[in-house]
Amino acid sequence: MPNNATALLLVDFQRAFDAPGLGPRSNPRAEDNALALLAFWRTTGATVVHIQHSSTEAGSALAPNRPGHAFKAGFDPAPGELWLTRRVNSAFIGTDLEAELERLGSRSLVVAGLTTDHCVSTTVRMAGNLGFEVVLAGDASATFERRAADPTRIDADTVQRVHLASLDGEFCRVRSTAAILDSMTGQAS
Repeated sequence: MPNNATALLLVDFQRAFDAPGLGPRSNPRAEDNALALLAFWRTTGATVVHIQHSSTEAGSALAPNRPGHAFKAGFDPAPGELWLTRRVNSAFIGTDLEAELERLGSRSLVVAGLTTDHCVSTTVRMAGNLGFEVVLAGDASATFERRAADPTRIDADTVQRVHLASLDGEFCRVRSTAAILDSMTGQAS
């Protein structure tokens, strides 16, 4: 896979999501799996896109002047990798993402990131609607426990599974990191 046909899109691997106040989280190995994808893409020289949430909300841990805005360890963009910041949930709104992917010839995406039910889902849905072929690395994404309006608590694993199920087959194909790497390795030979 030495070409740019399939880009790796890493959404919001930022320190703010390590805050203990966020509550229980799904998929504790999401970062390890995303780093495995990143390592593979870097060895092939294919397109890697880092998306960073730069919140404008007062007091947000994702604001540019806060420590939580920084990338998590291992996720800093390398020279030559695309790095885009945005202020809303979709990586396609207020950025040049679509134009950059078109320029690079990347019509297929592998997506990993935080959080599955917010920015990852919104980005995947838009990518699918824009005609991109999308694979979501389900085990390289994660989310947190949520409170329903009634206010029942919904555990993080349930939130994760429901969101992956609603995306799979409609906006993307959900696959494991191992399956994605096996597929990409097969394409490179």
